[in-house]
Amino acid sequence: MGLGHFLTALTVLPSIVYCQSPLTSSKRGLVYVPSEKYPQDDANWDSPTSDLTWYYNYGSKPSPAFANFPKLQFVPMLWGTGNSSTFLSDVQSQIKSGANITYVLGFNEPDGDSSTGGSDIPAETAAQIWMQQIEPLAKQGVKIGAPACTGAETGRQWTQEFFTACSNCTIDFIPVHWYGDFQGLASHIGEYVGTFNKTIWVTEFADAHVNLQESQTFYNQSSSYLDRTENVTHYSYFGAFRSDVSNVGANSAMLTQDGKLTDIGSWYLGGGETGSVPKSAAYRKTAFIRSSLLVGLTTMWCVL
Repeated sequence: MGLGHFLTALTVLPSIVYCQSPLTSSKRGLVYVPSEKYPQDDANWDSPTSDLTWYYNYGSKPSPAFANFPKLQFVPMLWGTGNSSTFLSDVQSQIKSGANITYVLGFNEPDGDSSTGGSDIPAETAAQIWMQQIEPLAKQGVKIGAPACTGAETGRQWTQEFFTACSNCTIDFIPVHWYGDFQGLASHIGEYVGTFNKTIWVTEFADAHVNLQESQTFYNQSSSYLDRTENVTHYSYFGAFRSDVSNVGANSAMLTQDGKLTDIGSWYLGGGETGSVPKSAAYRKTAFIRSSLLVGLTTMWCVL
């Protein structure tokens, strides 16, 4: 980190607070991860206490689940090379039909490989696709978000390479991802603001694979901080799924293994504590084994 970036990070860090986040926020959106097995879980995101105003689903078309949720504005994403030939036409069709498409998002973790959910695209290739499929939308007044890289150092390096390769691209804001502690998140945002001088969307964040108290503390610290930081205009917590399928740890999930809102899930939607404790798939398996063992022992006792 250069001196300028370090000083920028220092201007961010004094804003750190350690209190519970506000119940509502004008910046919060939803990273929508649909469940084919439990479609009823979608009803959670239409909470009467929620002021969520936007969502994305890693795709170019809106999710049918939100067809009756008019307050949730859809933000299309060109995830990778797979949908790169139809992205522009998909978005323009929505605009022509009257949809409120104000923003679009670029590639998802292009510095990461497919094993971790990355789109694995060289910066030069991404720049070429961008000029064909995304840049025309800028002329229609749509605000454009840069590719969202991982929180690793390779992410900032990839972003710098992309800005160089796509020097004629219109980039209005930079989405970032972070899976670590709160201090790291604040520093990461400070580095991006100092390096690229753009507003920030935090489109994925959580403290992955930590205990419940640490997850809740991170959520409260980070969401409060993001609400108070002017350079961050939008954020979306990564956890809109059940705890037993979570790939960032059960305690980060917004839903329990039974589809109930966890404390974090309820807080994110403007509600209070639920007391519903998330459990992992391993816990469910252990509970099943214990139950089976108990049945077996009871059967043996009855035979005797």
